[in-house]
Amino acid sequence: MTDDPRDRLDRDALEALRAVALRADAARRLDLGSTRAVLRSIVDATVTLFQAEAASIALYDAPTDRLVFTVAAGEHGQGVVGLSVPPSQGLVGYVYTTGQALALSDVERDARFGRAFAEQTAYVPRSIVAVPLTDEDGTIGVLEVLDKRDQAAFSLRDIELAAVFARQAAVAITASRVERDVASLLTGVLGELAAPDVTAPPDQQRTVAEIVASATRGLDADDQSPLWALVEQIARVRRADSAQLGLLTDLLAVVAEHAERAARGRTRRR
Repeated sequence: MTDDPRDRLDRDALEALRAVALRADAARRLDLGSTRAVLRSIVDATVTLFQAEAASIALYDAPTDRLVFTVAAGEHGQGVVGLSVPPSQGLVGYVYTTGQALALSDVERDARFGRAFAEQTAYVPRSIVAVPLTDEDGTIGVLEVLDKRDQAAFSLRDIELAAVFARQAAVAITASRVERDVASLLTGVLGELAAPDVTAPPDQQRTVAEIVASATRGLDADDQSPLWALVEQIARVRRADSAQLGLLTDLLAVVAEHAERAARGRTRRR
């Protein structure tokens, strides 16, 4: 008994969708970790260059309409990670909403300074330089540097240097959004495919919906399968040298070949 061509098409479409979805989700998971690592390295370098007490990056989160401090560095920087403020408040809010950099030598004398928020971080700064992170659509966040150890104030040159770091951070964030948008686009397109076509026979409507549901099931779930554990480990070997990466590539090729053979064997036995 031969397969109906439509059945084979359905299976092929399902496998193709699964492959695309898997690649998109793997890219998203890898990229989220690597972007945070890049941002962390940027604030680390900022602290070193300025000999500052702290540096941090706050990113705008549209769903909550708040600026969320994502990464920080320096002896007094870690207390701010995870905290957030509305874009209408504080020095960080001013820089975000206006898109203008600023440098203050006595922050407590500035009416825009939010002392209550600073106290939540367990560190109240004396001076600050803050510059916006921008992309082609506008401001996406703010880089702050607090208190140079060897000077009482920040200079115009310091603003220019901080802007260089802010540009690098914005580039990394923009690149990560491109990767994440692949998964979002995939889900949106498949959602449109799953919409009922009133002109199609009922059995065809069900087939399309079932294919889409099967291909996208669990994409947004917090999957703890061994595959994602492997993805996380691969994200950690970005700093490996070429010899180590070559060995890992060879090992993965062997594992993948065995997996494909096993899958083909299971298919023949069905």
